[in-house]
This record gives sequence, C-alpha cells and structure tokens, in this order.
Amino acid sequence: MDETAIIRTEGLTKRYGAITAVSNLNLEIFPGEVFGLLGPNGAGKTTTTLMLLGLSEPTAGTAWIDGHNCTREPIAVKRMVGYLPDNVGFYPDLTGRENLRFTGRLNGLQGEACEQRIDDLLVRVGMAADADRRAGTYSRGMRQRLGIADVLMKDPKVIILDEPTLGIDPEGMRELIALIRELSVRDGRTVLISSHQLYQVQQICDRVGIFVRGELIACGRIDELGQQLQNEGLYLLEMQTEPADEALCELVRQVEGVRTAEFTVDGGVRVASARDIRGELTALLAVHGYALLQLRQRGGDLDEIYQKYFEKAGDRNDTANATPDSGGTVRPFSGFMAQIREKWQEKRHK
Repeated sequence: MDETAIIRTEGLTKRYGAITAVSNLNLEIFPGEVFGLLGPNGAGKTTTTLMLLGLSEPTAGTAWIDGHNCTREPIAVKRMVGYLPDNVGFYPDLTGRENLRFTGRLNGLQGEACEQRIDDLLVRVGMAADADRRAGTYSRGMRQRLGIADVLMKDPKVIILDEPTLGIDPEGMRELIALIRELSVRDGRTVLISSHQLYQVQQICDRVGIFVRGELIACGRIDELGQQLQNEGLYLLEMQTEPADEALCELVRQVEGVRTAEFTVDGGVRVASARDIRGELTALLAVHGYALLQLRQRGGDLDEIYQKYFEKAGDRNDTANATPDSGGTVRPFSGFMAQIREKWQEKRHK
C-alpha cells in the first residue's frame, strides 16, 4: 500500500453555534484501503463526509483528497470521489439501465463507451437480469447494488459509502460486502465506510476509526486497538455460573480492579477490569459456592473494542451525551452498545 495518504485531514473542525459536530480531526487514509468510520448517529460522521465532499465548509482545519483541498477545489474532488448515501435515490419511473445512462451522460460518457460501461457494471453488481425493470420496483438491496454501479460510472479513485448495509437481508449483505471488498482488492480504489454496524465493518475494513461526540478517540487495525487497550489495563471477560443470582455481580465487584459487572441477555455476567482477574475470580466463586460453567477472556472482537473505548472516554453512562433512537427517545451510549451487542449476536448465529 502506498505510504502517501490519499485522504488527509488536519485539525478539521465544524461548529454549529455552540455545538461542535467535528473537533480537531486528524486522519490519514491510504490508497487501496478500506477504512471504517464508526460511531452512533450524531457522532459527526456525516458532517465529516460533507466536508470531505466540499459540501460543507469547515470552521477550522483542512481536508485534502489526492492533494486537492476539499474546500477550495470541490469540483476537482467531486471528479475523483464517488458517494453513496445511506438512502440512495433513483428516478423511479426509469429503469436501472436508464438511470445509469443518465449518470454516465452527466459525467461526459456518450454512445458505445457509455453503453459498454453500463453493461459491464450491471453484470459486476449482479443487476443484469433486472436492469430493464423500473427502479421504483427495486428492493433496498437492489438499489444499493445499483448505487455502487452508479458510483462506478465515473470511475472514481475514492468511494465514500454511508451505512451501505443498513436494512439489507443477510444474503444481500454478504453479496454487498464481497462487492465492496472487491473495489479495494481488484480495483485498488480507496473506500471510506461510515457505519455503526460493527459486524459488517469487521469483515471488510483494513482499519477503523472510532468517533464519539465529534472526536476520533481511536484509530488503527482491529487487532492493534484490542492489544492497545489490554496494554493500558482494560480487560473484558464473560462467565456463566450456577446459580446466577443478584448477589453474583455484587460479589464480583468486590474484586480489586473490577470496574463493571453486569448481567448479559443470556444470563451470563460480563466483567470489565483493570487487570487479569481470572485466577482470583475463580477462587472467589468457589469459596462462595458458585459453580463456574464457563469463563472466557474477551477483547478481540470489534464490538468489545468499541465498547471499551466508549467506557474509556467516559461515555458509557453519560446521559448528557445520549443519542435519540429511531423512535426519538433519548438513550445513553450504554443503551446504544446493548443494542449493538444484540444485533451482533443475531448476525453471528445466522
């Protein structure tokens, strides 16, 4: 991979009055890399994307794509960047092929060259059989695949995808993930994915950045982030005991170094600690009459890394920094992480 960053930001900041949406973002993404920008709604991901696309002017700092200033040279940036929003729209009365033809002509493609590219891309994204149906009849997964074909019509160096797998069935999700990965491996394109769907991101991204309250609080390969947290004294383990009563968590919290101990949805206990407490915990449970059925040190999965960084940032129980859910109810990040864990487990068992 080229050592020169194709996407680079320095001190990138965006404020809306007293609210700071993005704060002092310093980021480098390299050619051919799939990079995941992770965080809940309201974390600043979309604002960052808008500044990269030259659609929103930063309050401070600068962003560049392939050497072009995103604020001062927005047209040059748009020529080399393809953007797929979370809810891609097409003209519903036009067929998939006609929508691609329209995009091709907007980007200067005409005649046989345009038609050949359309045919090639429809095959590549698995939409050839449905190309002549009206786009208004497509499922969300079909629109997303057509959206990738639409993005590729102008042959971009960089592709930015906003929640690309949201609302897609498991089979469609697997196909889309394979297609996105192919854009990097086969084409050598740089892909930036903005998402909160951790399971999908873990399968596809070379590196991830964790975003909260407009700040990038961690950035690196998933294995690097996990090791860094453990080196800093953040451990996570899960256990199953018999019995699993209310006194169990209180007992575990008495062990020196334990930060949190809470029941999981499957009746187990998840423990976060500042050191490895497995030996001490095993002895303590035996003394108090608990049969230890399972004990596993965690820390390598993205949802665990994600949760631990939020805890480290002091946001886990911070209701002042709560985010609204789909029904408009405000909930803290701990609620957000509980939902993430449940969705993760659902996907892993499908």
